[in-house]
Amino acid sequence: MRTYAALIAYDGTEYHGFQRQVESQPTVQSTVEGALSRLARQPVTVLGSGRTDSGVHAVGQVISFSLAWQHQSQDLHRALNAHLPEDIAILQLKQVPSSFHPRFDAQRRAYEYTIYNAPLRHPLKRAFCWHVRHTLDEEKMNQAAKALLGLHNFATFGQPPQGNNFVRELFAAEWKRNGPDLLFRIEANAFLYRMVRSIVGSLKLVGEGTWTVEEFVRALKAENRHECGTVAPPQGLCLVSITYKNLNWFD
Repeated sequence: MRTYAALIAYDGTEYHGFQRQVESQPTVQSTVEGALSRLARQPVTVLGSGRTDSGVHAVGQVISFSLAWQHQSQDLHRALNAHLPEDIAILQLKQVPSSFHPRFDAQRRAYEYTIYNAPLRHPLKRAFCWHVRHTLDEEKMNQAAKALLGLHNFATFGQPPQGNNFVRELFAAEWKRNGPDLLFRIEANAFLYRMVRSIVGSLKLVGEGTWTVEEFVRALKAENRHECGTVAPPQGLCLVSITYKNLNWFD
């Protein structure tokens, strides 16, 4: 048996998140496991670097799996992509030590969220952006986002996947505008469940003037889920990168 790590991208529109469900609902994990199992002719379990919600996309999700494969890694890469649907692709694949775990070995995770900030909707944006009609003030949104940097209890903005540790360390949280597109990049050691979408929705309230920067900061410091503002819809969110100490895709 050999252990492989893969960098994968997917359009999450048709999936009920990354993680395999008890019900027979399509997920990214179950779809990749199905493709691998057909290649191996036996069940194969996939581990992921983290969960993404229904409708959330990724270009930087990392998975690992063990497989009895007698050919080169590039042959497995091609074969796996041939067995996957058009909305999932393996971007990189390499053999790794059997001790590698895509979740527990991760040091940083980065997401991007896109708001299409224009009066009229755009059909080609609807699957990958949150359409907000009223003009948003990205400068105020960035002022509020600065309060997120560093080590904080983020109980206002999410729930831990397990346990009761709400503390996370944020390394980046910044909005950049490119015409009608507002792109928010956020990077942390880890995230709570729905944390990014909750932060984005609350920062949107600042941008439209419903909240002041001070009200956003008070909500953060309240450490109370009931103080969260709007939760942004899933289609604007994309997992863009996972950072590891000993895994470089481009070496």
